[in-house]
Amino acid sequence: MHGSKARPPAAPSPLVLKVMNQVVQAGIGACPVEIPSAVADLSHLFTKGRGSLGACYLDDSAYAAAYLSYFMPVNLSKVQLLLDELPPDTMVKEAGTPVRFLDLGAGPGTGSLALLDWMHRRYPGSAARLSTLAVDSSGEALRQAGDLWKRYCHEAGISGAELIGCQADVERSGKEAWRRKAERQAPFDLILLANCLNELYLDAADPVAARAALLAELLQWLAPHGTLILLEPALRDTARALHQVRDRLLGEKRCTVYSPCLHQQDCPALIHPDDWCHEERTWDAPRSIRDIDEAVGFIKDALKFSYLLLRTDGRTIAQRSPHTFRIVSELRELKGDIRAWVCNELGRTEIGRLDRAESETNCAWSECRRGTIVQIEGLKRKDGATLARIPADGTVEIVRPS
Repeated sequence: MHGSKARPPAAPSPLVLKVMNQVVQAGIGACPVEIPSAVADLSHLFTKGRGSLGACYLDDSAYAAAYLSYFMPVNLSKVQLLLDELPPDTMVKEAGTPVRFLDLGAGPGTGSLALLDWMHRRYPGSAARLSTLAVDSSGEALRQAGDLWKRYCHEAGISGAELIGCQADVERSGKEAWRRKAERQAPFDLILLANCLNELYLDAADPVAARAALLAELLQWLAPHGTLILLEPALRDTARALHQVRDRLLGEKRCTVYSPCLHQQDCPALIHPDDWCHEERTWDAPRSIRDIDEAVGFIKDALKFSYLLLRTDGRTIAQRSPHTFRIVSELRELKGDIRAWVCNELGRTEIGRLDRAESETNCAWSECRRGTIVQIEGLKRKDGATLARIPADGTVEIVRPS
């Protein structure tokens, strides 16, 4: 069991921030005073105007500078949080064996740089064996990805790591271009689609089926110990679409969920149209991002996203049981009561503990957060009640902190 202490906030490394700033200053040429305005514009497009977001928005110098200065450190931190959830053997392999990574919809290489930096810091020497295939429809974005990769390797003293850029439209390329390259590179230890699945097949008769078919193909390219990471915005529509793709893949028995789900049944968040499941993790924002926040009136004090880690070997982030739950809401402190929504193989339910029932065996309930995996014994539920109670003699043990 993990201790109950919360995990430290996520934060981009100083080296990552350094090379991003180098590329903004040397390679893009946008005026610094344009960046806050461009950040505000992109934020609107990413949230409320996704339908009008063009695939090549990074070709615009102001948008590119805004993305690298603000959104890239945020998204890179999200990717690294998910890398922290993986079993060590996903990336730690025998000496001399390459680590193969497919970054699909790579943009300026946010995921590629996240993995390179994560491996360099977490497993010294391993980054030299990283071989990445980065696929994107924008040639300019791939140029930026290559520039960031080279600068990072130079600054970190990494030799041997390779980034292969492939300009292709994932949705329309057929068996040519990226698929042919990917098949030659496979099997992959890791495949990533970050903030791009929701942009695919928007005009398809059944977008969920089309996306699931693409992911089913990608799952076939995984190594036996590999993981497919799907990272999406924490918006209701994009998150619910991800839940639907999840259910389709599990229903077809294409894979199993390693994380965040603690079950393989249909997603209970889809039962009610206003529900969706997302994460909120603490992070330590760099000074540069806090400055932009102050300029545009944003508050970026947490990382919010929806995600899936899919595997084909049946492994799970925690041992599953009817007594093991994932917290899927914030803890709500009511008068004399602390409640949260939880999820496991029994579905979504609400659990509460009265303040007068707090005890040494259940005090960990107060330390839970959205995303915490917790084991609870002794729950009580009155006939017909939807709320389950933690009694004074009940036990709460944090299996994995958020």
